[in-house]
Amino acid sequence: MLLQFILGLFLLTLAQPHNVDQHPILQHEVSRKTPVQITLGVMSRCPDALLCETVLDSVFQETWPLVNVSLSFIGTLNGNTVTCLHGPMECTGNIHQLCAMDLAPEQQTWWEFLQCLNFEGKDNVGDPELAQRCAGVANIPWEDQNGSQGMKSCVESAKGERLLRKSVAHSASLGITKSCSIMISGKIRCIHDSTWKDCETGHTQEEFKEYIQKEYVRLNAEGLHSN
Repeated sequence: MLLQFILGLFLLTLAQPHNVDQHPILQHEVSRKTPVQITLGVMSRCPDALLCETVLDSVFQETWPLVNVSLSFIGTLNGNTVTCLHGPMECTGNIHQLCAMDLAPEQQTWWEFLQCLNFEGKDNVGDPELAQRCAGVANIPWEDQNGSQGMKSCVESAKGERLLRKSVAHSASLGITKSCSIMISGKIRCIHDSTWKDCETGHTQEEFKEYIQKEYVRLNAEGLHSN
């Protein structure tokens, strides 16, 4: 599907002059691509979050070059502490995922870590042994290596708690209160809270892919016209 989408964009350029300097669309595609920003408002041990992340897994496998994905966690911030709806292990699971995002070299890497956790079920999210095993699956170093911080240090240090506080505050600033909320380009496009809700652009895998592709074209067209 992604190959067909990119091929379609390429074919559109064939009908235009082939000199890149004289072809602003082609020049823009080559040099300055703007990804679609996608934020998932979640709680790591929430069944709705796991369902959303499962649905979106196949979507992202076909759209990684078009998107910039992040997780933003929902909780209650009390000064320097965070309370998580599904208990302390959820806070730990949130930190595991935040540290993976912080340390992974690319988004596909931390997403693989996330899917590994989810495969074992929500009741195991937050287990340190599972997190270490999934870090190995995703090739994210667990121990510090050659002066670079590993996941263990991130999780067990003040850094992990700091990442969680920042994420919870970020969710509140975005108005994200339900897990799972799917925010695309700064707007909540769909929510799964026991059932799908407020999904103007649909909630099937194909509908998500189609919307991401259209949004990518729109963003890059807007970037072109503003230059």
